[in-house]
Amino acid sequence: MQATQNKSQKEIHITLPDGKALTFATPVTGYDVAKSIGEGLAKAALAAKLNGEIIDLHRPLFADGKFEIITRKSPEALEIIRHDAAHVMAEAVQALFPGTQVTIGPSIENGFFYDFGKETPFTPEDLAKIEAKMKEIVAKAEPFTREEWNRDEAIKHFEGIGEKYKAEIIRDLPASETISVYRQGKWYDLCRGPHLPNTGAVGTAFKLMKVAGAYWRGDSKNAMLQRIYGTAWRDQKELDAHLHMLEEAEKRDHRKLGKEMDLFHMQEEAVGAVFWHDKGYTVWRVLENFIRSRIHGAGYQEVKTPQLYDSSLFKASGHWDMYGDNMFKVEVKAEEKLLGIKPMNCPAHVQIFKQGLKSYRDLPIRMAEFGCCHRNEPSGAMHGIMRVRAFTQDDAHIFCRPDQVEMEALNYFKLQLGVYKDLGFEKISVKLALRPGPNVRLGSDEIWDRAENGLRTALRAAGLDFEELPGEGAFYGPKVEFHLTDAIGRTWQCGTLQLDFNLPERLDASYIGEDSQRHRPVMLHRAILGSMERFIGILIEHHAGKFPLWLAPVQAVVATITSDADDYARKVLKELEKAGIRAKLDVRNEKIDYKIREHSLTKTPQIWVVGKREAEEGKVAIRRLGAEKTQEVLALDEAIRKITEESAPPQ
Repeated sequence: MQATQNKSQKEIHITLPDGKALTFATPVTGYDVAKSIGEGLAKAALAAKLNGEIIDLHRPLFADGKFEIITRKSPEALEIIRHDAAHVMAEAVQALFPGTQVTIGPSIENGFFYDFGKETPFTPEDLAKIEAKMKEIVAKAEPFTREEWNRDEAIKHFEGIGEKYKAEIIRDLPASETISVYRQGKWYDLCRGPHLPNTGAVGTAFKLMKVAGAYWRGDSKNAMLQRIYGTAWRDQKELDAHLHMLEEAEKRDHRKLGKEMDLFHMQEEAVGAVFWHDKGYTVWRVLENFIRSRIHGAGYQEVKTPQLYDSSLFKASGHWDMYGDNMFKVEVKAEEKLLGIKPMNCPAHVQIFKQGLKSYRDLPIRMAEFGCCHRNEPSGAMHGIMRVRAFTQDDAHIFCRPDQVEMEALNYFKLQLGVYKDLGFEKISVKLALRPGPNVRLGSDEIWDRAENGLRTALRAAGLDFEELPGEGAFYGPKVEFHLTDAIGRTWQCGTLQLDFNLPERLDASYIGEDSQRHRPVMLHRAILGSMERFIGILIEHHAGKFPLWLAPVQAVVATITSDADDYARKVLKELEKAGIRAKLDVRNEKIDYKIREHSLTKTPQIWVVGKREAEEGKVAIRRLGAEKTQEVLALDEAIRKITEESAPPQ
């Protein structure tokens, strides 16, 4: 809720971002402040921010405090533009299709949507008409004006005009909630705001993308609505860049490439689980072995733990209460037991730690597992191999003393960033996710203070810039998140480090300290890739299927020009295999151009072409993916030496 301005307050004292203090007689609006600073700022102003809260530019300021003007260049501008684009879209829909009910229309990442109650479905042609109508509304530059309504009168009004969804929303709002309505010309909608000064400020850098079904309030028992998605940006240049990125993303879609490259498939009989084919599982094994070599070199021991556990373990760990809805549960009637399939590996690793007495001298213990987990993801949330129900984590848990936390975190950061660089990711952002709400977390505020400050200290010691995310931590501890930027500018949250004082306490893990007393270890949960399935999907899209040579499922194909070279081609294949190269033979009775085109489509990095001349001279003609029109002719032993060097995994 917004703070209410004291009626007797005759002045407002604000501080600008540059530290300058200003005083204004009340009432005063954000626009008034902007105009007092300069006409240019007033013209550019879209909204105001007071003590961190964004408000309409023409609303009276309600308290003293920190103040700034939001312009089109401000980071906050996009969310307001997108929300207002949703309102403009809703007005356009009701103008074109009278009788359509509007429900909710928030801004989302990269755009906005609105859910509509309409008997007949929208068509692609309808989207074009709606978009054109939106541009007409923007051109009118109708002011957004805010009104406060009486709750009962608002319900009666919306029911009277057939807007039953709006009436239901108002009924369910807390009694203390102010009922606000925003107008843009003759059209109006229930909304908290804030909004731009007028519809013209939305601009025309928007595009409607698709229509999808959505249940009212996300409940399948409710009516099915029609959701129109759109994207909106500050200017046409940003919109064009986004649409280009979407085109690239479609070309790189891991589901499409996975099929073309024969890597994996998925089917209804195993929803949310992946069938890995030989080529796909080859990529998996190479990636797994790459990570394994790194963690073994960093002093990790590798373990393997069960899938199925008595519910008592997850109740003790807190997962049953805090994460139970996301778990798969199995009732064993003969034993009258309720079991849980593990959604993560941490409780199991504590059980290994507890086997035998541990001394302070034994710590840290770094315990790693490529552990298969299952989570009950909603069917609508799953996406190829990016979000599944059955997945494998490159998981690890570090059990250490409090005085070892910083060094263990620093070692992890170094390991993590080195792996990402070797996998081709140069742009990485770091975020610190802090404690969630009191009803969805374990442990006291004191414990959370210690955990959060421990990670802050480690991040600063590592010299890493980071952004804090309030409320985004796990239920048992705060976490450091690593976000990778891929080749087309998308970000992916992958590796994490979580500092946990709670689980060792709940599961009674201990070690004998230097004082001969029992102490609780600190538990660092860490993953480098996260889900193996998801990370392979990211790699496919990042590289557009063109894996680096060391990671490619088939590194070279030996293809013959004529049958005269078949025996020599088999000899070349044997030499490649002897050198540890993953190679295939193509001696089909097809033209060489056809073979090259076919293997290029499957993203084979190198095609070794051999004909009668190459056989006689003991040479090969190498064509590389992406440079099919050029070739490098080498003696066989030189070609073997060269591909062996080039295909070595990063060290």
